[in-house]
Amino acid sequence: MAGGDEVGFRNRMRARWASRPAARRAAVVVAVEAAASVGFYRLDHSLGYGAAVVFTILWMRKVPALPWRLGLQCAFLTLFALGSAFGSASLSIVIIFGLAFALSWIPHHTKLRVPLGGGGRRSLPITRSWALPVAALLIAVSYPFYATRLFTIPIFGAFPDVGTGVVIVVFVMMAVGLNIVVGYAGLLDLGYVAFYATGAYTAAWLASAQFAGQKCPTPGVSIADCTVAAVPRHSFSLGGIGVPMGTGGFHVSIFLVLLIAGLITAAFGIVIGLPTLRLRGDYLAIVTLGFGEILPQVARNGDNLGGFNLTNGPNGITPLDSPGFGNHLSNLTSGVLPSNYLTCCKTSLFGHHIGSADIFFWTALVLLVFTVFCSLRLRESRLGRAWVAIREDETAAAAMGIPLMRTKTWAYASGAFFGGIAGAYYASFKSATFPGDFFFNISVFILCMVILGGMGNIWGVIVGAAFLEYLDREGLANTGDWINRHIHVGGWHPNLDVPLYSSGIYGVIIVAVMLFRPEGLLPSKRRAAELHDVEPHDKPLYDLQHEGA
Repeated sequence: MAGGDEVGFRNRMRARWASRPAARRAAVVVAVEAAASVGFYRLDHSLGYGAAVVFTILWMRKVPALPWRLGLQCAFLTLFALGSAFGSASLSIVIIFGLAFALSWIPHHTKLRVPLGGGGRRSLPITRSWALPVAALLIAVSYPFYATRLFTIPIFGAFPDVGTGVVIVVFVMMAVGLNIVVGYAGLLDLGYVAFYATGAYTAAWLASAQFAGQKCPTPGVSIADCTVAAVPRHSFSLGGIGVPMGTGGFHVSIFLVLLIAGLITAAFGIVIGLPTLRLRGDYLAIVTLGFGEILPQVARNGDNLGGFNLTNGPNGITPLDSPGFGNHLSNLTSGVLPSNYLTCCKTSLFGHHIGSADIFFWTALVLLVFTVFCSLRLRESRLGRAWVAIREDETAAAAMGIPLMRTKTWAYASGAFFGGIAGAYYASFKSATFPGDFFFNISVFILCMVILGGMGNIWGVIVGAAFLEYLDREGLANTGDWINRHIHVGGWHPNLDVPLYSSGIYGVIIVAVMLFRPEGLLPSKRRAAELHDVEPHDKPLYDLQHEGA
């Protein structure tokens, strides 16, 4: 199609740009990138260096692998190694980019010859599809050991601490769970915070003194007439950790609570899914929005439901029992499994003192790996293929014999299960559950994570969720501090409190993604093909009619 036949200003500009010679386009891009780097350098030296690094890495993908890409990577690492030797650059930059460049050379399919004991050799298949996730997992597991030694990111500031990392991993879990509903089955869910809240309150009910009650130890005497100190009316413990003597309520091991929370939330997802999943599109979104609004109100006003205190109202439920494996398992493993997360730890490894936040972080990673593994297996299963079929064309899927209601309900229940586990673990990490944690904007925020990363692609969802949650926790505050220090006109400084504008910033990010990369940062191949199919749907109807004449 000629540039003049394109519909829309953006499409015409793209066509005109594509019609230029490749050498001229490359020269223009290099000139613009160089000018941008110089401009950023004048504003802030580290920002200029960061821009130059990003532009260089983007060009590495476009040049031939040998010798140009390899030469650029070696020159890049040598330059930063010299900078590190003279104290002008961080050694962590060399290590991180060295690992990234090494991983980029892993072929999509290859075999590694491993020697055996008898003198023979065995071929082990190595593919990038599993080598990269394994490497990323190892880097994440070792994060507490090097988090404080990393370089500072221009504008965004320091890397998040381990405590913030726990929250990021929890929200990544919720995004992966929502991806089952939205990315696989194509069901727009605006009430996912209801599952998060259900899991959190399940943990609060089963690992606190919420339902302890009171009674007089003297038989037949009421609380009002009791002349001695009251005692708990209900007391039950099953693996509870750090529970003081005489504390009533239910105290179940947090690891059992996670499973129970997931099952209860999945059942709750089925209950609200059965009457709503007959709807489609906007109607389904509106109904899920309603459920997402009902649950926070129940949590806020649940301190007097017919005289029964279910949620403790606006005061929330606190404290919750700490996770842990108990003294017996801790002694059997010589302290490898901590008895109590909050009182852990007295061990140092590789010069790093292992603290409570590290144990919470590693446990969250285990839960995330479990979530990702289940999501991958579900995607490749018969049920996962049925979800994709419904997402592509619900009418055609029904005509092929796929039971719509049952298949949609399984998607809803699966996503709710992982949302409940994430909510329960987050409540145990904070040792509290408050109704203010479950507003509607949480549902929208998690949905933005899925859209930004790429619906249907687990790895893209992980990247999108980690990035947005980092912005929410530390990134926006660090950005505001950088703006107030570096942007000024004469003696005037903006003094912006950037986190106050977080919703608008997230909206701008999503709009930009929808305009320039609607499939997301790391989309699934199917999703990218859908949005970039080569069909004449952008042609005016008049032109199509005359072509067929």
